[in-house]
Parts: sequence; C-alpha cells; structure tokens
Amino acid sequence: MVKVAVVGASGYAGAQLVKMISAHSKLELTNLFVSEKSLDLGKKISELYGFLDGICDKTLQPLTSPKDIIACADAVFLATDHKVSHDIAPELVKAGVVVFDLSGAFRISDTDVFAKAYGFEHEHKDLLKTAVYALAEFVDVKKLQSTLMVSLPGCYPTASQLALKPLIDNDLLDLNYRPSINAVSGVSGTGRKAKLNNSFCEVSLNAYGVFTHRHQPEIAEHLGTEVIFTPHLGNFKRGIHATINAKLKDGVTAEQIAKAYSVYDNKPLVRVKSGMPKLQDVQYLPFCDIGYAFKDGYIVVCSCIDNLLKGASAQALQVLNLYYGFKETEGLF
Repeated sequence: MVKVAVVGASGYAGAQLVKMISAHSKLELTNLFVSEKSLDLGKKISELYGFLDGICDKTLQPLTSPKDIIACADAVFLATDHKVSHDIAPELVKAGVVVFDLSGAFRISDTDVFAKAYGFEHEHKDLLKTAVYALAEFVDVKKLQSTLMVSLPGCYPTASQLALKPLIDNDLLDLNYRPSINAVSGVSGTGRKAKLNNSFCEVSLNAYGVFTHRHQPEIAEHLGTEVIFTPHLGNFKRGIHATINAKLKDGVTAEQIAKAYSVYDNKPLVRVKSGMPKLQDVQYLPFCDIGYAFKDGYIVVCSCIDNLLKGASAQALQVLNLYYGFKETEGLF
C-alpha cells in the first residue's frame, strides 16, 4: 500500500481526493492537513462534507512544517495555494516523498513569465527543471516515473489542451491565426472561501482576466503556440465548457481530423462525441467530452470537464495511478 496524505483537504478539490483515495484499493490515506490558521482545523472532514460521512471521518490536522508530511506519507497531494506548494515542495522531494501538486507553482518553465503570472519570484529553478507537467493523456510515463515532482495542469488548461493538442500535434491548424478559447467555469473554480465575486447573488455570466489570466501562458507553453484565452464565470456550481475556434490548414479533410482525435480511442477518460458535448454529461464524473464541427476552413471544438474532477482531483489520482503502474481508472468510479 502506498501511504498518501492530502494538504488542503478541506477545499473542494481536496475533499474529492479524500473520497477517491478512500475508495482506492492500493492507497492508504494517512493524514489530512490544513493551514494552522484554517477555520476548519480540528474538525472531521465528514463534518464539512456530508458525502464523506462513513467514508472518511479523519480529523483535519495542522501543517506546521513539511516534516509533518514526511513522517506519514510516501506521496502527497498538494491542493494548496501556489506559494505554499512552491515553499514546501523542495523539502518533500529532498526527503523522497512523491509530490503531486495541484497548484500552479511548477507549471510554467520560464521564471520571468511565472513571476508575471503568479506575482512572486520562483526560487526553486532546479526543482522546476526536474518537475514533470502531467497532462494525463499525453504525459511520457517513463519520464513521469523518473521524477518526484509532478505538476498537474490547471482546469482550464486541461479542457483546452485536450481539445487542441490532437490538431496541433498532427499539423492540421494554421497557427498564423491564434486559436481562440472561450471557456465558462462554475463558481467552485474560485475556491471554497467566501468572496463577493463567488456569491450566487452576485454571479452572472461574465468574462474576466481578459488577456491577463495566468492560465494563458500555461496553455501556450504546453501546446507550443500562442492562444487567445478568455475565461468566464457562470452561475452554476461545477464544470467547464470550453468553445474553441481555430483555422485549419488548406485542404484538411474530415478523415484527417477524425484520425487526429483517434488518439483518444484507447484513453478511458476522454470521450469524443458525434455531436457537441453537454456540461451535464461530465459533472461529478472524471471524463473530458469533446465534440467538433468544421466548415470553410475553420473548426469549432467544444470540450467539457468537471473542474473539480478531470480538472483537478480525478486527473491527479489518474496521474498517480500512471506513476505507480496501477490501473489508470482505479479509485475514480
């Protein structure tokens, strides 16, 4: 059994991880950590999330130092603030703990771009170089298994890259025209802490972070091309619906597009649909559903995920399964 801890367990993604780890036949959930200043400190996780009642009744413990994790875990999920992950990951890796980081601390390789996106300087360039960015369907498993520092993609980047990567990898797009990604997320994507902008009385359908969102450089780096990324907040709880417009190269055929997306034929958590996907079909499930249509040299691709699952916790557990050689979907259903 692999001993696993979760840091940031009281958050939405952390709670989903607790549920899935508890159902995993090859993992032992050892400790649940939160900040020493957390209002949830000392409470049972099942008090905060009724769906965990009888599944996991562990008490939320204070994280005083990385040594707390090192003492109890072979691997850890960091469902934490970017700066927290940045600060504690090096000591964990040095001690031999496998880090699965759900934050953005190790997603961008250019430290100047990182500082502009996240608002602080990256102080661990050596670890950044050895970190593996693990978009589950495309990660090099041998490379993954050679590191202790695993960086999980963001929710918007997961939906966007899974939609675009097959087209780019097969050289089907005219990248003189930047793909345009318009993506709508439920309010759970803003986190559990109450803020005015995620109050249901205030939420409307609106764009935000136009040309400035930190996920844009992540998407661009890992697709290998610049994109226009416009996120939106919707008045629903969970899920991301991304609509992507791109220009095809001259002469691209239906057969070429279908062949490109056949890369997912043996990928259990991506479903290519005959029509356009619906958000309700992926909510509370670990899938990414993709559909597309094309005309007059342009293609529209729609991609739907649950932001807390395929966009965060389920992909994290999927990558852990790949890391340890377990069945890819173990614990996800």
